[in-house]
Amino acid sequence: MTKRKLIITQDLNPKQLQQITGIVPGWEVIAGRDKSVWQNHLKDAEVIAGWKKEIAEHCLTPQSKLRWVQTWSAGVNNTPLQILEEKGILLTSANGVHAFPISETIFALMLGLTRKIHTYVKNQTKKKWHHADMKLEIHGKTIGVIGVGAIGQETAKIAKAFGMTVLGVRHSGKSADFVDEMYTSDQLDLVLPQCDYVVVTLPLTKETRHLFKYSQFKIMKRSAFFINIGRGEIVAEEDMIEALQNEEIAGAGLDVFEKEPLGEKSALWGFENVIITPHTSGSTEYYNKRLIETILIPNLKHYQAGEIPSVNLVSYEKGY
Repeated sequence: MTKRKLIITQDLNPKQLQQITGIVPGWEVIAGRDKSVWQNHLKDAEVIAGWKKEIAEHCLTPQSKLRWVQTWSAGVNNTPLQILEEKGILLTSANGVHAFPISETIFALMLGLTRKIHTYVKNQTKKKWHHADMKLEIHGKTIGVIGVGAIGQETAKIAKAFGMTVLGVRHSGKSADFVDEMYTSDQLDLVLPQCDYVVVTLPLTKETRHLFKYSQFKIMKRSAFFINIGRGEIVAEEDMIEALQNEEIAGAGLDVFEKEPLGEKSALWGFENVIITPHTSGSTEYYNKRLIETILIPNLKHYQAGEIPSVNLVSYEKGY
């Protein structure tokens, strides 16, 4: 009898592998980052954890045994959502794994811009002692968290330690801890003029693509800072550049971009009031551990029991 197969396209330590194999006795579990480890098993895989583009041609055929995909990232916009839906394949994401590292990055960017740390680091390389007209502080200000999921809620929690007023925007409009006022997505333009910091933590969907255009930056405070750690395509990048050039906003902290890596000719590199990080806000030493223990293992237990995985089950209708 052919064994059921689980492919994990990541390197796991022996303890992690033992945890997983213990849940699916009798299964063949293939794990490794190098595609040579798993590429010959794709046509027989029932479950794949860690989607790769090259997997599609082998696992989305009529003969494929694939029934469930667990992504290794929070975003699912790089998966073939329509085809997966048509084939009835379950899809779960890694949403929530990034809450700690990304919220830390958000505040690193906010504090860096507010207290001019990036300016001082540049000055240090030139041995230049200069005040740089540093005067702002973060305490007591208003932050708008656009997308109150796991990352947004952790961000709101930290904001309260700074005595900030927290305004949230989420599709459902449902209230959340540490958020003073919650708005629905269609009320975004009511929120933006109130904020000293606008933080985007949204997934990329048809509805969120280019959600931020020049008109949104125009209604923000000229003293406001814009932080994007969601997805680059949520922002019309040229519109944001124009807003920065016209001083519609005070600056930006950006971890994601419409095209990555960010091209050398991008005007964003030249702004003194912009901090750029190379899509690393979710990087953490605990990534695999959290994903395996809090998402993959609980979902695998449900699946093995004949149930639908319940942690981060993606709604194809919503796109996340």
